[in-house]
Amino acid sequence: MGERCQEGFEVLKVDKREFVPATLDDEVRVDRLCKDLLHRFYNESMEAGLSPEDATVLASGADYFVRDFVVSIKSRSLFEETPGIVRQFAGNWYIVNTMDPLIAEIDRFLAGIKAFYRFLHGHQLISLKFLQAIEAECAERDYYESRIESFWAITGDGYLAWEKECSLKDA
Repeated sequence: MGERCQEGFEVLKVDKREFVPATLDDEVRVDRLCKDLLHRFYNESMEAGLSPEDATVLASGADYFVRDFVVSIKSRSLFEETPGIVRQFAGNWYIVNTMDPLIAEIDRFLAGIKAFYRFLHGHQLISLKFLQAIEAECAERDYYESRIESFWAITGDGYLAWEKECSLKDA
């Protein structure tokens, strides 16, 4: 019998090195691995008592963040413990790359991200310190709402100052 994680599920055997996209073509392979892991998250969410509808909302919120942003845009492994990644996503990238950014949609993403990273921590795939950083960033709802409002208030060449406050560029 396999080792159990804190939620009582069998611990996932994951080679984190496999989740590092080495090239643009390799991104497809990593995307598939992430999709499989997200599917496991979805199934475990239902086994833990969530309805299929609620599990779908969480998994799709995490999916958009992980596959479209972390892997595709940032070209990173979802296991790379980089504080600030949720802030970059919700406070900049989502707002700029969405026709009509809505705080309700960000709320859905943040709930999925938080639940997914709790799942990863439960399977001993990320540190408690990083989980706490993710949870803190997911709790900054008012900040993300103000970022949407300030985005719509940009005039003239104000975009650069707006972007600099929550830059997609790594420090």
